[in-house]
Amino acid sequence: MPRRPAKPRPLRRASPGRRPHGAFTPPPTVSHAALLVAGSDVAFRETLYLMVLAFSRLTACREAFGRALGLTGSQFAVLFGVAYRQGRDGVSIRGLAGHVQLASTHVTTEVGRLVRRGLLVKTENPHDRRGVLVKLSQRGEAAVEQVAPFLRRVNDRLFDGVSRTQFASLDRFLRTFARNGEGALAEIVRSREQEKKQARARRG
Repeated sequence: MPRRPAKPRPLRRASPGRRPHGAFTPPPTVSHAALLVAGSDVAFRETLYLMVLAFSRLTACREAFGRALGLTGSQFAVLFGVAYRQGRDGVSIRGLAGHVQLASTHVTTEVGRLVRRGLLVKTENPHDRRGVLVKLSQRGEAAVEQVAPFLRRVNDRLFDGVSRTQFASLDRFLRTFARNGEGALAEIVRSREQEKKQARARRG
């Protein structure tokens, strides 16, 4: 008995983001000419991945410094910020926040916790009766001296082979990058608001 011919298989639809012929080329994720190589953003993205890796390791080091004193990473940063900015009379919350690059509200919270731990002391600011000045207590000074050798060993490994010129270039880059970050976050907020408006328009 003759065999029936096999039914032809239906053509598969190409899945979104794929091409039926040739390799898929993603659109560039940046348009600044200085960040493109022959029109490609591959090197740019690899640098971004490297930045994320480096910053995550830097954060891990800060957390380790804090753990050595029974503190969180941000509490460690505030403690050492006070150590380097207190001078003779102490440092204001605003001055401390600017030094450690944390929000003043967050610094206020962490200062309160460190005061309760006996590591910091607060006094009235003679130049601003509504504010306070923060200094290390004797216990805080002892904690800073205790963990300092550990910090030096880790930082010496972390920045091994980095020249003064390279570090100065890094500082300039990060200051620009931090300023641009404010605009980038604002763009994210605008995009979210636009998405909400479009969603409301579709529902209405």
